[in-house]
Amino acid sequence: MKNLYCPELYSFCFLLLVVLVSSKNHGNPANDLVSIINNNRTALKLPQLNDSPGLGCMALQYVELCKGNCTANNAVNCKPPEDDFTEVFAPNCGVELPTFGTITGHIVGCQEKYVEPSLAFSQVLVKDKKSLSLLRNKSHTEVGVGMVGVHKGPFFWCVLFSNGKTNSSFVLENRGAGIKQTQGCYSGSSAPCSVGKKNRASAFSIFFMGFVFVLLIKLL
Repeated sequence: MKNLYCPELYSFCFLLLVVLVSSKNHGNPANDLVSIINNNRTALKLPQLNDSPGLGCMALQYVELCKGNCTANNAVNCKPPEDDFTEVFAPNCGVELPTFGTITGHIVGCQEKYVEPSLAFSQVLVKDKKSLSLLRNKSHTEVGVGMVGVHKGPFFWCVLFSNGKTNSSFVLENRGAGIKQTQGCYSGSSAPCSVGKKNRASAFSIFFMGFVFVLLIKLL
């Protein structure tokens, strides 16, 4: 047991902490925001909303189009034509057009610096009675969140709501995979916001596992 109190063990603990922090920072904040929305609704005894990847991807397309139009009071000065949802956003995501449902509302906001999903919820998106009322609308059944501006600000968020049927509206092509996104992130997807960061983290994880293996050999 004395061998366990050695410099290698301290290095092991430090690297483990780095890996844990790294994995936490490279997740998908759009998924986190959906959880916050549903927690807010259930606190008021409203039903949770289905996390729709199709809606989330279109929410990402919305803010992609509006990127660069952030006002001084963190509002998005951009309103795409309604036809863009069916003619631009859905095709860009790979949403099967026959499954395109009704969008019952949307909330958009922006922030110069990145904030955690909980602050994005309270300070960027749901900051007045109008957005709060929309969030708690009983007709919603589905939700999708998109976020862009991963590497530098301003950061844009969009929430889309629908009253479609679960798993039958806004269905993505390619068995639900849709079209691969290269920027930003959207809810319902397991991919982190930055693929590049994920790849670097994976390479570091391989190195870390090799280090652990050598350390265990020395301790045994």
